[in-house]
Formats: sequence, structure tokens, C-alpha cells
Amino acid sequence: MASVGATPGRTPQGPGPGEASASFPSPAPVPDPREAEEEEEEEPAEIHLCVLWNSGYLGIAYYDTSDSTIYFMPDAPDHESLKLLQRVLDEIDPQSVVTSAKQDENMTRFLGKLASQEHREPKRPEIIYLPSVDFGLEISKQRLLSGNYSFIPDSMTATEKILFLSSIIPFDCLLTVRALGGLLKFMGRRRIGVELEDYNVSVPILGFKKFVLTHLVSIDQDTYSVLQIFKSEPHPSVYKVASGLKEGLSLFGILNRCRCKWGEKLLRLWFTRPTQDLGELNSRLDVIQFFLLPQNLDMAQMLHRLLGHIKNVPLILKRMKLSHTKVSDWQVLYKTVYSALGLRDACRSLPQSIQLFRDIAQEFSDDLHHIASLIGKVVDFEGSLAENRFTVLPSIDPEIDEKKRRLTGLPSFLTEVARKELENLDPRIPSCSVIYIPLIGFLLCIPRLPSMVETNDFEIEGLDFMFLSEEKLHYRSARTKELDALLGDLHCDIRDQETLLMYQLQCQVLARAAVLTRVLDLASRLDVLLALASAARDYGYSRPHYSPRLLGVRIQNGRHPLMELCARTFVPNSAECGGYKGRVKVITGPNSSGKSIYLKQVGLITFMALVGSFVPAEEAEIGAVDAIFTRIHSCESISLGLSTFMIDLNQVAKAVNNATERSLVLIDEFGKGTNTVDGLALLAAVIRHWLALGPTCPHVFVATNFLSLIQLQLLPQGPLVQYLTMETCEDGNDLVFFYQVCEGVANASHASHTAAQAGLPEKLVARGKEVSDLICSGKPIKPVKELLKEKQMENCQTLVNKFLKLDLEDPNLDLDIFMSQEVLPAATTIL
Repeated sequence: MASVGATPGRTPQGPGPGEASASFPSPAPVPDPREAEEEEEEEPAEIHLCVLWNSGYLGIAYYDTSDSTIYFMPDAPDHESLKLLQRVLDEIDPQSVVTSAKQDENMTRFLGKLASQEHREPKRPEIIYLPSVDFGLEISKQRLLSGNYSFIPDSMTATEKILFLSSIIPFDCLLTVRALGGLLKFMGRRRIGVELEDYNVSVPILGFKKFVLTHLVSIDQDTYSVLQIFKSEPHPSVYKVASGLKEGLSLFGILNRCRCKWGEKLLRLWFTRPTQDLGELNSRLDVIQFFLLPQNLDMAQMLHRLLGHIKNVPLILKRMKLSHTKVSDWQVLYKTVYSALGLRDACRSLPQSIQLFRDIAQEFSDDLHHIASLIGKVVDFEGSLAENRFTVLPSIDPEIDEKKRRLTGLPSFLTEVARKELENLDPRIPSCSVIYIPLIGFLLCIPRLPSMVETNDFEIEGLDFMFLSEEKLHYRSARTKELDALLGDLHCDIRDQETLLMYQLQCQVLARAAVLTRVLDLASRLDVLLALASAARDYGYSRPHYSPRLLGVRIQNGRHPLMELCARTFVPNSAECGGYKGRVKVITGPNSSGKSIYLKQVGLITFMALVGSFVPAEEAEIGAVDAIFTRIHSCESISLGLSTFMIDLNQVAKAVNNATERSLVLIDEFGKGTNTVDGLALLAAVIRHWLALGPTCPHVFVATNFLSLIQLQLLPQGPLVQYLTMETCEDGNDLVFFYQVCEGVANASHASHTAAQAGLPEKLVARGKEVSDLICSGKPIKPVKELLKEKQMENCQTLVNKFLKLDLEDPNLDLDIFMSQEVLPAATTIL
């Protein structure tokens, strides 16, 4: 806005000379160093699963809104109990399960049970039945082939598109194809993620990926909880009370040193999917071992810094697909691509014998350079931040540059126009100005005079009155109309042309979405392995070895990864459960001697090896472990509606019904939640059941304080059973714990010593020990004479005090009532 006789107002400023270079920049990934990077939006992820079951085979596909990707599992055989489907549900935790309304009895029963799980954590999925016609094979193929996918170039012909999709989707897996078709039908009907968009906007699909559950180790949620693999705690910040939880002291918490969110997500995925695939495990360990070498520390730190700039690419691609791109998205994408190129250059200098380095060096293609070059040449980051919209650099479009020059030169030009307008106005008008308002055009602005009271007073010959605002009258004059015709709506024209350029740039990026997705996959993998290497270096972990022929584990001087961080000193212990001998280990020892820690230590070291991490042990040899079952702590919950002992029984039943000769079972203090005899009998029955399996017995570690289990010889003798105890030493009245596992059987629980440590009064501890000895010797238990005399004296004193307070001169006193209600009841406690 320019004016005469008034301070010149503001006018939309054109972009100044930007700091971003016109070619691919090298000094810094973000042109504006003053930028305060906007936090990535954390959208709640939803997973929608579609499943079909026919003739003993499963077809599964699901859509994940966090990365806008469809995952599918090729047709897989499953038992009538649908254990494979249950594993899939446990791992991905879908919000909804879509299936055909025409199902056999097994699937109907399974889904009915799933829908009736009122207390499923965090909540049971919604079961959605679609007509069976929606799962037809031919119509499903048509849906897949006619879909609008941003990762397929528009230049592809229909035949080329079919060939391209055939290289990704297994069209020979008929159930999978039908499940994919039903999922697409459901997504289109529910309009997931685009509920508020126009109907012609489709649900964004950024890719198809295959997932499999082969070679996975089965671990239930109770095991994750009791081993403290994950542990969520309320966030201490008052600003995040509503947003949820933070990770507490857990294995995931101490190993999670990932720099990018997708690395953290992948680490969590690895933790939820431990594997027996030795090729995959050794490839992870090779990378960790490489970065543990002292000469590679600087390289690891540099890669870690670059990984900190890898951001949420799928969210950005999803916004591009929906045309919701923000200014910050271009900055984040630019920094991500620039960092990915840095990772590629660094990995090209690393040994190509390591698969991950070779993949990054080869698959981070020149498409990344092309994307970074386009963004660097086109996007004006400074101007975009200043105007809070997408703007382009100079010399990109001559027409836009010309309009911006006109817009920049408007103030001086409009000042001259206002001066000429003032010459033709009433002399009483002291000043005027010519302003430009987007979408309205150029207007003549005149201050309101005292004589202008009514609306009729606003009329001025030769001017068209528009509106009154802030005591200023706005008119159209012949000159402003001429300016509208000559200059037009510059601001909107520039915005429209720059939006068109942004759309073209988005199309270029979306056409290369595949390489960006691959960047995220490989970068997050590198991030996880660098995090595990950093933890292994700090905590002194060693590389585990895998022996497919070993049906168990062998651990030399293992340590509990969490307890060693909390204790001043930690005593390492070994464990061996491979071969035929000692498959069932019964561990006894005093309370607080370390039995539970030992069980958890074995479980955690085995788990860490099965996710491809170094382990806290001098040596570890891990065999073909297919599952880890635990009964260590009761995961109590009021919402479950189950007693503590019932929860214990459920956990043990799960191990009894599912454990194989390659499973690891950890049981601590089972049977203590009910009558001692019944609990002991159940424990003995469970162990005898496994011993009866002979060579197919699982590897079982049982910690118990039921010494009668051994004293009464409730277990059969044989090589399958091995008795261990926690080494202790009695020093006078004190009990010294060595926390060392050795062969043998404890002779006592030493509960009195533990009670004294807990702070119970000495008299109670002594009395408890006395009663225990009397029970063990079979002698009758008599009340303590001293305590009985003390109680009698107290009652006598109370009765005497009542007599002394008695007023015999009180006319209202009734001695009969006093004797019957006060004296006689007290006498029964004295005599």
C-alpha cells in the first residue's frame, strides 16, 4: 500500500535474494539456519486387517495408516485352531478385522471368541463382515489392477502396470488376492484417512509389502512384561498426561539409542518378532561387530548424526498424495534426502562384504540426487517461511519473476497514483492512498471527514463507494479500475502459479516414492544396529553364537542386563540346558538369594540373541529355540475378573499345552497362591508331565521354595532332572548370600532371616522360627507363656481401673448391671 500525506503501508514483498543455491547444495542440508524445525505430527496409527480361511489355508492382508502401506502374507497353511491367525493378531493388533460373511465353522467360532473378549488389551478389534461377492477372485484382481497408486508412473501402459504389479503381488496366491480385494473394498467404503476429503480423493496407498511369520519365536505378552522387555510408565510431564506413556526401566529402554523415529519403530518390531533365521541374525551381528571395532567409532558417530535427520517420509508422501503439503514438509524432505546421500557416500567407503553397507551403497540411487536437486533449485525456503506457503526461487519461471517485480515495485508506483488522485479530490480531503487487497483489487482510501455522517454523505462524484473500515472510506476510481485491468490480481496469480509448480514438484517426488521408502527401510535398519552397537560397547556385551543342532542354550558367566545397572556389584552365573541331561532344572534356595533374577537372566540373554543383539555374557551359544514361556509374576488386573492363582494356572497351562522340545520354560514359585499341599501337588504334576515326554521334554527352569518337592521325592529320579541351589553361608546369626548357582538342594528357606531384613520385630521373627521348628518336628504348638501373662496383667489392670472409677454414692448406680456387663466378661479373659 502506498499513500500521500500518510505513512506508507505494507505491500506484499517479493522474495529477496535467497541463500539457497540454484544447483544441488553442498554446505548445509537446510538453507535457513535459523529455522526452528517443526515437530513431526504423531498421528495415531490404525491397522485394518482382512483375512480369509479356506481348505486349511489363510489369506491375510492389512493396511497400516502410519506408512500408508498394504502388507500381505502369501497363502499359508494353518491348523483348524487358527494358531497362525492368532499370532498375526497378537503381533499387529488390528483395529478392525474384515472377512467374508460366508465362512466355515472354525473361522466363525474363532471370530466369535475374538469379538467376545471384553477385556482384551488394549481393546478387542471390530469384526466386519462383507458380502462374499466382494471377495470374488476376478473382481479382486480388477480392484488391484485399476487402483490409483502414486508409486506407479503415469507413463506406464495398462500392460506395463499389470506386469509391474505382478512383480510385487503374488497373483498365484488366490486367497491373498481375494483378501487384498476385500481390503481395498473396505478401505474405499470406510474411506480410511480421507473421511473429510472430496469423494474423488482416494485412500493413499504408497506401496505393497510382503510379511511372513516363518522362523519367528513365540513369546506372549506376560513374558514381555515379567522379563521387563517393555515397561510403560505415565509420562511425568503435565503437558503429556493426555498423550500417554513413556518407556520405563526395560530392556527396550536401555537398548533404544535410535536417532530417528522409524529406527525406534523398527527396534520395537524386532523385539516383538524375535527370529530363528540364522542368516538374518548373523547379518545383524556382523554390522554390530564392525562398529564395535575402535577404528570405526568415528564413522559410527558420523552415521548416527546423519540418521538424526531421517524423518517421517511416509507421512510427507501421504500429504503430497492428498495435496496437504506444508512448508516444513519440504524442509524435512530436503534434509532427509540430503542425509540419505551422506549415508550412501559413507557406506560406499565401508566393506561391501557386509550386506547392509552394500544395499545402502547400491539402492540409494541417483533418484535421491535428482529429488534433492529439484527441491534445492525450486523451493525458496526463506520466502516460504516468511509467507507460510510454498514459494519458488527466482529464475524458475520468468512470468512469476515479472509479476513479483511488479508486486515489489507497487509501493512507489501507487504513491504516484495516489498523488494524482489527490489532485482531483475535494480540497477538504487532506490525504489519500491507493491500496491493493488480494481478491478485491486496487482501491482508493480516503479518511472520513467530520461532515460525513450518513451513508449518503459518502458519495463522491466520479468514485464508486465500496465500504467503510477503521474510519476510512474505500472507493473505486477510474485509475484503480485501470490498474485492475493492467496489473490484475498479482498476488493470487503468483500464488496459483507457484501452487502449480508445487504440484509438478510433488508429482516428481511421488514418482520416486519407492526409493524414498527404501531409504527409510535401510536407514532405520542401520539406526537400530548402531544403537545396539553403542549399547554393547557401553555395557560390555559379547557376540552370541548360534548352533542349530543345540536344542537349548549355553551361557558362560551371564549377567542380568537390567539388574547389573542397578546393583553395586553383580555376580555372573552360567547356564546350560542343551542335550538330553538336565532338561528340567529345579532351583531351590533362600528368599532373596537370586533365584528369580537367574531365571530372568537366562530368558533375557536368550531373547537378546534371538533379536540379533550382543548379550551380557562372556560366551553364549543359542540353539534352535522356538518359544519362551514364563510363570514368574502374576500380571494381576481387576478388569480380567480372575484370581491371582487362576492367572498363574493360565500361564502354566499355556506352557504345558504349547511348549516343544525346543522351547524354554521359566517357572518361579508356582503353587504358592493356594493351599500348600495343593500347590505342591500341582507343581509336581506339571514337572512330571514334562519328564514323561522324555527326549521331547522342553528346557524347564523351576525356582521353588517347596523343599518338600525334593524331601518327599515327588519327582522321579533320572538324567532329565538336575537340582541347583543358590550358594549361601551362615555366619553366626547372619546369612551371607553369594548369589552363585551351584549343584545341590537347599536345606531351609531361611524365611526368618528374610523377615528380619524386612524389618519385622525380633519377637515376631523368633516366634515364627519357633513355630516352624515345632511343625517340622511334629510337636504341638503352645501359646507363649510370657505373652499370655502380659495379657492377663493388662486385663487385670483394666478391671481394677474400672472399680476405682466406680462412685458408690451415686444413686443411679446399679451394681448388678455393673457386675454382669463389666466384671464378669473381663473375668473370663483373666482366669
